[in-house]
Amino acid sequence: MTSPDAVSLIAGLGNPGPRYVGNRHNIGFLVADELADRVGGKFKAHKSGAEVVEGRLGGARAVLVKPRSFMNLSGGPVAGAVKFYKVPPESLIVIHDELDLPFGTIRLKRGGGENGHNGLRSISKSLGTRDYVRVRFGIDRPPGRMDPADYVLKDFGTVERKELAYFIDVCADAVEAVVTKGLEAAQNQFH
Repeated sequence: MTSPDAVSLIAGLGNPGPRYVGNRHNIGFLVADELADRVGGKFKAHKSGAEVVEGRLGGARAVLVKPRSFMNLSGGPVAGAVKFYKVPPESLIVIHDELDLPFGTIRLKRGGGENGHNGLRSISKSLGTRDYVRVRFGIDRPPGRMDPADYVLKDFGTVERKELAYFIDVCADAVEAVVTKGLEAAQNQFH
């Protein structure tokens, strides 16, 4: 983002374990897996309480992080990785699901509220700041009167799954653009 030695820490949010793999809430993990493929690395357990991959994304140094905790407790592992890698919070990029955006819509922003997202709330609390980049992946609102908490823990629907790989790829491109070109240029490209 700034100097060639600067490190971006990219945290994909989700819930650990096979039960949650295809859930809407796990989109951060799915995008992080795509980014790990791009850097040619495999996630390994780290003492921060997360799984980590180090590599270069578009030529820039990056650390990919998937917390091993449940979503609501993401802050501890993310803050642990931020501290371990000595990354300032403004160089943290968090990828998460967003109910208030149509499916597949990607939005990038720095700071702001958590909008009811418990993973973001945990990270902001653990870091003591909201000043980090959010990569918001739209999952749409639940149908009818379904509880949003139940909706995010359901797998993507049949129609969504047909386009999911494409949107994961676009989201990974957006993250890479934030790392290599900066937030404003990435916003101009992907909004």
